[in-house]
Amino acid sequence: MNTQQVLLRDAMRRLNMTREVFADRIGTRRRALDTWLLPDDSSEFRAMPEMARRYVMEILERHAPEATEYTQSVHDDRIEAAPTGHHLLSVSQFNRDSLEHLFHVADVMQPIAHRRKVSRVLEGAVLANLFFEASTRTRISFGSAFCRLGGSVCDTTGFTFSSMAKGESLRDTAMVISGYADAIVVRHPEQGSVAEFASATNIPVINAGDGAGEHPSQALLDVYTIQREFSRLGKLVDGAHIALVGDLKYGRTVHSLIQLLALFRGMRFTLVAPPSLQMPRALVEAVAARGHEVVESDTLNSLAAADVVYATRIQKERSGGESIEGYGEEFRIDRALVERVCRAEVVLMHPLPRDGRPGANDLSTDLDRDPRLAIFRQTDNGIPVRMAIFAILMGVDAQVQRSMRDVRWQPPTMVRPDDALLNEQD
Repeated sequence: MNTQQVLLRDAMRRLNMTREVFADRIGTRRRALDTWLLPDDSSEFRAMPEMARRYVMEILERHAPEATEYTQSVHDDRIEAAPTGHHLLSVSQFNRDSLEHLFHVADVMQPIAHRRKVSRVLEGAVLANLFFEASTRTRISFGSAFCRLGGSVCDTTGFTFSSMAKGESLRDTAMVISGYADAIVVRHPEQGSVAEFASATNIPVINAGDGAGEHPSQALLDVYTIQREFSRLGKLVDGAHIALVGDLKYGRTVHSLIQLLALFRGMRFTLVAPPSLQMPRALVEAVAARGHEVVESDTLNSLAAADVVYATRIQKERSGGESIEGYGEEFRIDRALVERVCRAEVVLMHPLPRDGRPGANDLSTDLDRDPRLAIFRQTDNGIPVRMAIFAILMGVDAQVQRSMRDVRWQPPTMVRPDDALLNEQD
């Protein structure tokens, strides 16, 4: 994504406008705006006239003065620091402004994430990826994000091969790893454990999941995905209807997501789960207290008006052997259900992994070639979002844009066989 695309996307987000409204605001046709937002390598891409660029900047200066410097670092103010250092432990650290700033930095990262540009702003820095619970996507995504900014990664996975298996405390582990690494990503099966780890170090710590607690980076990439999908559809996140389906009791991804989406205005949430897997009452009450509409349901027929359907799998590893009742095939989201119940422009999401086996009560694989399925765009968005997290926490977000240079290898135009069908071209 070039500077022109970053400017336009940032302007639309900060001014809270759809493409159609924004095009009218700057006095151009929607079609012209669409060509300015296309990827550089698109045959229909057009450079924005200098007069239009200046007008956009003038509008931002008038209505959003904090957005006029597109490479300015707001490191100290955006992700609040714990008393002992800069960490990302919870989505509660964000307000609407800090969220939009992180998304702006993620937009800047897009050409690197799409393998058109490289940056070395984290050259010499070492990331410790400490996953005391199994992970594939999150661990590799964090590692890839750090490497694409020029850093290097040291991985460890599971308790068996860690010093904790010998009785070492989280505090001791944190103090030791602090001497080895410049950033630390931690996943742990116990809620609150990552915050305990972070309290013993001044090195940036990122929570990659703490039991049934939170998964803040997943929620960030999910909201970023929703914004990008809605931009393509000419919709705003404010006032959206979001349906969360599945294991809402133990699913830490939805715990973080609903809190982050509550930063937007006039949201409607439909929470679909059997009685045994409902969202924790404290979270439901907190979101409702912010003035949002929250409806609890036990049937997928309630998805009819949803703009986004976010499915989750059963978190058997966190249920402690508790019996899960009432979760059967009536909670399977497949093509027949989507065609029968959902809106034509619904966005289908899932944090993955999903259970793709025949008969599984999850997001069905028979939707895999449906362009409404955003799960692979969702995982791709994890790279620029996690790059942005590292850049902000480590104070290099202002350096990224001017540090970029062209890649020397030839990446594939589409990384998956179905990308031409499933990916939006904007």
